[in-house]
Amino acid sequence: MDNLELNVEDQVTEEVVEETSPVSLLPFEEENVDFDTFCKSDFRVVKVKDCVAVPKSKKLLQFTLDDGTGTDRTILSGVHAFYEPEELVGKTLLAIVNLPPRSMMGIDSCGMLMSAIHEENGEEKLNLVMLNDAIPAGAKLE
Repeated sequence: MDNLELNVEDQVTEEVVEETSPVSLLPFEEENVDFDTFCKSDFRVVKVKDCVAVPKSKKLLQFTLDDGTGTDRTILSGVHAFYEPEELVGKTLLAIVNLPPRSMMGIDSCGMLMSAIHEENGEEKLNLVMLNDAIPAGAKLE
């Protein structure tokens, strides 16, 4: 009986290994961030109201976001290689909103969308951090 159970487990383990693709992660940051500095970061839930490709840019998408303040927020993000603009409208994302504005392609970007990046079979993969749509715009991440 024990051999049968062991063989089944071995088969399951082998199948999982075969289905798993080679994934490589970016190295962890070596420099520590002190707690007080980290606490100054304002991470908020944002809802995508509109998303368009930035003219003359292969990478940038321009997001019009509801951040819960009643005023639209514009964030540019270099995610066009991974997403088409229309598939992001209506999504609930995570952004850091207290970065100083940064001009890109003549447009001020007021924050940064959070994403996860890794490599799979030597190809870069990126996933925006998408949240449950039930979370209201402007909710603070703590």
